[in-house]
Amino acid sequence: MIPSIAYSRVSSREQEREGYSIPAQRKLLAGYARGQAFHVQHEFIDVESAKNPGRKQFGEMLRLLESPGAPRIVLVEKTDRLYRNRTDALAFEALIENRGIEIHLVKEGRIIGKNSRSQDKFMHDIHVAVAKHYVENLKEEVKKGMREKAEQGFYPGRAPMGYTNNRVTRAIEVHPERAVIVQRIFELYGSGNHSLVTLRIAIRDETGIRINRSYLETVLKNPFYIGKFLWRGEEFKGNHGALISKEQFQRVQDVFAGRHKAKVRKHNFAFAGLLECAYDGCTVTSELQKGQYVYYRCSHGRGKCALPYMREEKVSEQLGQLVKDIYVPEQIAQGIVASLGADRQRSDNQRKERLADIQQRLSALRTRIDKLYDDKLDGQIDEEFWSRKQREYQAQERALEASAEGLGAPVNDENLLNLERIFELANKAYSLYLTRNSADRGGLLKSILLNCTTDGVNLVPTYRKPFDVIFKHAKSENWSGREDLNLRPPGPEPGALPG
Repeated sequence: MIPSIAYSRVSSREQEREGYSIPAQRKLLAGYARGQAFHVQHEFIDVESAKNPGRKQFGEMLRLLESPGAPRIVLVEKTDRLYRNRTDALAFEALIENRGIEIHLVKEGRIIGKNSRSQDKFMHDIHVAVAKHYVENLKEEVKKGMREKAEQGFYPGRAPMGYTNNRVTRAIEVHPERAVIVQRIFELYGSGNHSLVTLRIAIRDETGIRINRSYLETVLKNPFYIGKFLWRGEEFKGNHGALISKEQFQRVQDVFAGRHKAKVRKHNFAFAGLLECAYDGCTVTSELQKGQYVYYRCSHGRGKCALPYMREEKVSEQLGQLVKDIYVPEQIAQGIVASLGADRQRSDNQRKERLADIQQRLSALRTRIDKLYDDKLDGQIDEEFWSRKQREYQAQERALEASAEGLGAPVNDENLLNLERIFELANKAYSLYLTRNSADRGGLLKSILLNCTTDGVNLVPTYRKPFDVIFKHAKSENWSGREDLNLRPPGPEPGALPG
């Protein structure tokens, strides 16, 4: 039998105590191993999140795989059990390339190895991107909770200078000593007789406190001091007390406005903000010459460099090639979206099954509690026994309720729709680019690219996610010219696998 390694993971101790996920994964992997004539020589189990590198058992598994004579087959339920971050994914990519490791993703019906089909490798990278997106989506849920707190007037963060966080009441209160200093800062700067530099010196001389120039500006522009606060770019009315009057706050803003006149852009340049100089890392700026010709050049923030002036027409042509480089044939794009949809449906079904199981156990437990209470009323059990069992059952009830809550809401179809739009764009982006004017081309590029480095001849792009994954496979497989390597029938359905 061929030696192999089995890896299972859950995200939390609550899931481990629930006793559902790890045993189910182990049973699935053991069945698959029997069907493939694999012998599970080593087994690794992690009970922690995979959103960041550093899992203990995962690290042990990597070290084993790097050692001579170690098994070359790794069995895992699905991609997001193995990793949800790019660092761990890259570690396995290196093992696949250098050590000949094969990852058997049992539920996804896919084997990832050095000689795997290009479409399987591409799908795997997309699954990694989706798993990372799931983690980021969880962060969004946390942000929603913070926003709700903000809407209620509670600042969801550390109190600024002049205030203090009360850890007992969770409220933000005025700091008696620091508040006076803040009021003095506003008073001095609002007089119009100070710059931030001289204000810093004045505050140091008066109070002995050293405050750096940038933080002084932050304080003076912070609406927190008039009873409001900014959170994620939105302004909310706070429950904390104001230190500064609205009139005084406005005087300070007027002083700032007088010192820093806003620069008015006279011309909207299509590719402004997209380019970076390869010679010194400075931003590539744009300028209009003779009233009609647009040129791009280094901003020379670190002095003169070798980057030549570039005509907008040439830059546009080069950027168009970057759009062409993310082309995905329609058949492949549709197959990927269909596969992700199937994965989403499978995950949702598993969530429903687990939720139904928890609800059934909760119902049985509550029936038991009711019967126990009836026995107490009928005098069949004494008070001490009732109290002890009640505490025990209530603890079980809370654990089950927490497990049900931890399953979260059903998978959002909007995520799948977003991915569908991304692949539709990857398929049509270049033809769209060719038919657009310069301004529209710039908008299209900014939805695909973060930036590009240029030496005046070549462009080195940094794509937005997941276009970076699409670019990597589109370039390496050259879909437009080698469809025979890519438009193969999809792999077997998960149900067709043994075990």
